[in-house]
Amino acid sequence: MPEYKTVFGSLTNYEKGGVEIINDQAQNYVFSNFFEVASHSKPWEKVAVAKNMEYVIEAIRADGVSPWRIASHDEFALVMDGSVTIDLLDPDSVTVGSDTTGSIAVNGEPSGTKMGQIVAGRGHMALLPANRCYRMSAATASVVLLQTIVGPDTVQRWAEICQTH
Repeated sequence: MPEYKTVFGSLTNYEKGGVEIINDQAQNYVFSNFFEVASHSKPWEKVAVAKNMEYVIEAIRADGVSPWRIASHDEFALVMDGSVTIDLLDPDSVTVGSDTTGSIAVNGEPSGTKMGQIVAGRGHMALLPANRCYRMSAATASVVLLQTIVGPDTVQRWAEICQTH
């Protein structure tokens, strides 16, 4: 039996793989390297790297402090590289309609009850609860995988990130 070595990538050290096409065309498949996408993204840009109906996995380059955000549904953040701090707030005046998908930016500093802070390192997952504000920060460039629903800030650039051959 062959031996395989698992190597977990990072923002500064990754190897792009690929999909072996048997009897089809490469453009029918999406294959991108999460770390490669994040390395070319602006801080806090939410780039879709996988999609299943309305659900997406977004690659986020965490660097500095993000704006406050809120979603009408739960989201899950998985830190893939580095360390990210997430502040949670139960807002007094910020609301989001139940028909709104994805997270939306909150203007300014929301008021409300502080719910706590999560310090998540590589491999840690955090629940971002529905109808609560959150803000992320990272002292050094880090990478977050966000499982959510396609929203107004989801960047879809499939032609740039897909394998073409």
